[in-house]
Amino acid sequence: MNKVWIFSISIIVLFSCSSDPNLVSEKSIFRYNEAAGISSLDPAFAKDLSNIWACNQLFNGLVQLNNNLEVIPCIAKSWSISADGKKYTFILRDDVFFHDDQSFEDGKGRPVIASDFLYSFNRIVDSELASPGLWVFNVVENENANYVFEAPNDSTFIVKLEKPFTPFLGILAMKYCSVVPHEAVKQYGSDFRKNPVGTGPFKFQLWKESKKLVLRRNESYFEFDNGNQLPYLDAVSISFLIDKQSAFLQFIQGKLDFMSGIDASYKDELLTKDGKLKSKYIGKINLESQPYLNTEYLGILLDDSKEIFKNSPLRFKEIRQAINYGFDREKMMKHLRNNIGEPGLGGIIPMGLPSYSEANGRGYSYNQDKARQLIESVGYGFENPPEITLVTNSEYLDLCKYIQHQLNEIGFEISIEVNPPAALRELKAQAKLNFFRASWIADYPDAENYLSMFYTRNFCPDGPNYTHFSNARFDQMYEQSLQEVDIEKRYQLYREMDKLIMDEAPVVILYYDQVLRFSQKNIEGLGSNAINLLDLKRVRKTN
Repeated sequence: MNKVWIFSISIIVLFSCSSDPNLVSEKSIFRYNEAAGISSLDPAFAKDLSNIWACNQLFNGLVQLNNNLEVIPCIAKSWSISADGKKYTFILRDDVFFHDDQSFEDGKGRPVIASDFLYSFNRIVDSELASPGLWVFNVVENENANYVFEAPNDSTFIVKLEKPFTPFLGILAMKYCSVVPHEAVKQYGSDFRKNPVGTGPFKFQLWKESKKLVLRRNESYFEFDNGNQLPYLDAVSISFLIDKQSAFLQFIQGKLDFMSGIDASYKDELLTKDGKLKSKYIGKINLESQPYLNTEYLGILLDDSKEIFKNSPLRFKEIRQAINYGFDREKMMKHLRNNIGEPGLGGIIPMGLPSYSEANGRGYSYNQDKARQLIESVGYGFENPPEITLVTNSEYLDLCKYIQHQLNEIGFEISIEVNPPAALRELKAQAKLNFFRASWIADYPDAENYLSMFYTRNFCPDGPNYTHFSNARFDQMYEQSLQEVDIEKRYQLYREMDKLIMDEAPVVILYYDQVLRFSQKNIEGLGSNAINLLDLKRVRKTN
């Protein structure tokens, strides 16, 4: 334990293969705050962004994503896919080692071999583990939960699918699919969550839950950058301040190196109404922004078997379309979001994916006259307003009140019900809400992830179809897209499905979110990506 504390506070010479004179000579520690906390450092439970970020520094998988969300090699140096699209064969590197740990016979990390992926993947699908990542292998061939993963030799790993599924490589880049050593899992059992052993650029050093997490440079890491061994940093230090205003003040004081996103408590202090950095901070901190694969929307239940739907005005497509026309998204974004993100004038597929098309929103720009005409076309009006309850949580209450006010102006009678986030999620998952605020953040960078929300076989609670939207034409195109290997043809199918969804209007798109990353001026190589994955292996701290 004394060694742990000595590491955490001591100053040592920075190890670097680079001769860059700008690199600091003192210990290079990257510091950020995680207000949401971290529940586990086991990649099998890397469900939330906070867990994913930490696990991404500690673990690797067969493949990884670059900042353009392209699948590139990681522990697998190459791969091939069979002509029928169902067999994936990966050839592994031979220079990847697990972190040193007492669970190994001599305390030294051993090489990773194919059977380690066999073990790691079978661990995820083991029902006793109850990993939230079990779904990622739903497309893998299996019989009675015996999934087809094969390791014919130390350098070859094979996965067989039940049917072609083009997004599968992107799924394998998720942290659920990281490799872990059976020795460490066996030794630590359920405590593997706080004794992680991986292959990543950083290795575990110290975790005082709710206080601090420290990760240390992995001197044996296998990736290089222009001849320099990664990572450049000596350590990563994560604090857990719950109060975001306090974390913001620490960042402004230079006590934190990085901050992601922005909270209402300081957004007007930091950003202009146009979402730009205020002049007082220009030249003092860095701001990087780009589209985020997160679509914020209002969902509408479309299920004839539910009593709450049968007598609801929302059973009429014209009413659902009127809601889409009935409020000004651009004004909403400017005054309530400082233009962080883009108005939801397209479909469910967000900006940042190549199959996004603004035309898919049917031109749902603000049009009160059109909205009134649609309301009147099904027998409603100011004398007989359609009465609808919108369910949200407190975080989005300002947006919902804005929408309520504008819709009430054109002949709706909208009331708002505020529930705790957990209760809202449960009610939504049980299809007990007629009209609800929701969001969808991509698990992997393919539009199929969004379109799966409208596939008939994915009705909640067994799948992500919270609106219970069902359309035979949509289902046919969805199934066809899963087997289409031609990228442009698949994207065209995605756009046609997206247009069909918006025509039927089971959702009202609010906006497409944006990644905002703030960092100190001496931070280089941080980068940014549309899934907001934090990758620190190329980050440097300079003078």
